[in-house]
This record gives sequence, C-alpha cells and structure tokens, in this order.
Amino acid sequence: MSSPDIGVNPYVNKSARYYAVGVLTLVYTFNFVDRQLLAILQESIKADLSLMDWQLGLLTGFAFALFYVTAGIPIARWADRSNRRNIVALAVGTWSLMTAISGLVQNYSQLLLARVGVGVGEAGGSPPAHSIISDIFPPESRASALAFYSMGVNFGILFGFLAGGWLNEIFDWRVAFMVVGLPGLAVALLVRYTLAEPIRGLSENRQTTDEKQVPFQEVLKLLWSRMSFRHMAMGAALNAFAGYSTSNWTASFFIRSHDMTTGELGTWLAGIMGLGGAIGVFFGGFIAEKLAVKDVRWYMRLPALTGAVCLPFMVAIYLVDNAYAALLLSIVPGILFNVYLGNTLAMTHGLVGLRMRALASAILFFYPEHYWSRHGTLGNWRLK
Repeated sequence: MSSPDIGVNPYVNKSARYYAVGVLTLVYTFNFVDRQLLAILQESIKADLSLMDWQLGLLTGFAFALFYVTAGIPIARWADRSNRRNIVALAVGTWSLMTAISGLVQNYSQLLLARVGVGVGEAGGSPPAHSIISDIFPPESRASALAFYSMGVNFGILFGFLAGGWLNEIFDWRVAFMVVGLPGLAVALLVRYTLAEPIRGLSENRQTTDEKQVPFQEVLKLLWSRMSFRHMAMGAALNAFAGYSTSNWTASFFIRSHDMTTGELGTWLAGIMGLGGAIGVFFGGFIAEKLAVKDVRWYMRLPALTGAVCLPFMVAIYLVDNAYAALLLSIVPGILFNVYLGNTLAMTHGLVGLRMRALASAILFFYPEHYWSRHGTLGNWRLK
C-alpha cells in the first residue's frame, strides 16, 4: 500500500482540494464528537455505574491519551510511507465502532477498554490528514486550510454537547453513544471511496520518488534542533494543559455547581465552544496568513495574544455565582482559545521533509496529549 508519488495530480482543480479538506474536516468533527461526548455524559455514567471522580478522570484523561499518543507515533510513521487516505478511513471506522460499543458496556472495565479503543482509532486520524492537506495546499495558504480542518474540533464539540445532552435527557447515555458512533462508519466509506491519495510535495514543486522512510530518531533530532519547534510544542502543551482539562470537566462543573440539565447545558456549550470556537480557529489562521506576508512571526504572535486575552475570563468563570454569567464569560475563551491550532501545524510542516509530516504532527500532538492525560486525570479528582 505504497504512496503514489508519481502520476496524475488528482487535485488540480480547487473544487477537488476544497472537497478533500471538507471531508477531512468532517472526519475530524466525528473525532471530537466521539471524544467530547463523554464529557457531557459522564455525570449520568457516574450515577449509573456508581463511579468515583478518579475513575471518570481515567476515562477522559489517562486511559484515552496514553493510548492516543502511544499509537500515534507508529501510525504516523506508517502514514509517511503509505496511503494516507486508507489509514484515515480505517481510523474513523475503528473509533466510531468503539464509540458505539461504549453504549453496550455493563461495567467500568468494559467502558475503559472501549475508550482505549477510541483512543487508538483516533490516533490514526489527524497526522495523515495533516500530511494530505499540506500536500494539496501551497505554503502560503496552508495555515488557513489547516485551520479550516481544525474547526472539526469545535464542530465536534458542538454536535457532541448538543446531541449528547439531549439524547441523554430524552433517552439515556447508552443511546447517545450508539446514535453518535454508528454514522462514523459511513464517513469511513466516504473517505475510502471518494478521496484520492495526493502526490507528496506537489504543492511545493518538490516531489519525491524515494520510498525509504526517514528514521524516527532523525525526525526527532531535526525537530529538536529547531528552537521554534520546541517553543511551539511547549506552547501547545501549556495551552492543552489548561484547555483540555477544563473542557473535560466544564459540563460536570455546571451540572454540580449550577444545577443545569444536560440538554440546556449542551445547547449553551455547543454554541460557545462549538460554533464560537470554529470561528476563532478559522479566522486565526486566515488573519495570521495576511499578517505573515510582512512578518512570518505573526503565525505565533496572534495565538500568544489571544491566549493572554482569554486568561482573566477563564478565571472569572469559576468565581461568579450565576450560571448564565459564567456561560457568558465563557464566550471569549470559547472563540479565542484554539487559535493556535492551524498556525502551529502549518509552521511545523514547514520545518520538515515530505515524508516527515505525519510524524511531525504526531510528535507535536504528543506534548498536549501528554499534559492533558496527567492534568485531566489527576487535577480534577476533587471537583465539587
């Protein structure tokens, strides 16, 4: 299943490129629907299975992230030498099936294993998708393309909170898992049979016919030698440290502290973190591209500025007494917090060779998921 690096370019037309990024964004949406669904359902799961907070933390943090990052490296290396389209299709099919199976579990151990399966499946989604997008969009428009793809995070949050909240309220959490998981199998078929594998490096006029894979140590050494990558990776990790761990427990906080129902809360969070976040992610990449024409440092300056703006609002959310005041305060970080995504990915891919991009994405993701697994699990055991 080797990558066709020589042949007819299947992405000559803009419509083909836009269709590809649209389908991959749909894949990423399902990635985060399946991931975020647990956050809105965990209070119902806790009551039904008689769980403790530390057990919920393992489900949303360590158990998921450990296997996500562990599987991410070898899958990314596979993607750097093989057909990335097929890997994405296999990945979305796997995590969607495991999400649906989560609705059939009878105890905590079974649910934990199902979430491990979701983590392994989702590890195969983004690195090959990032590599595909970087091959069909030239460097000057890559940040906005990757930012558009990254909106899948927020679309997934939107539908995960909205569908999960109301399905849980009308039916139960088991139905929510099955209803959300099963459509992903159709998405897997859509990817497999409607997307073409791009020619590596064509957008930069530097194709490669070398099938030899770059050793992992060389990729890691190259990235570590770039001070810019070290700073970006640490910035992404710190952002995830705050973002993932709070988002995993946001629903529980509002349910426990403000007595909100999952349906009403899911609707609010869908709009704030889903729709608002999608706007922020896309325009973060789009605006950075415009500013970077004069100074490339704007790719990183813009996320730094938006992150600083978010901080006081994120603190205030937990200090106000009124639920709706807290939700209104959430709007600013909801829009601005993930501005860094498209910019950081585009800059990372610009630092490495053609057969290193999927692995570079996996290494970049290792830092945020590593911090998330630790903080998301341990830092919230005592949530009241």
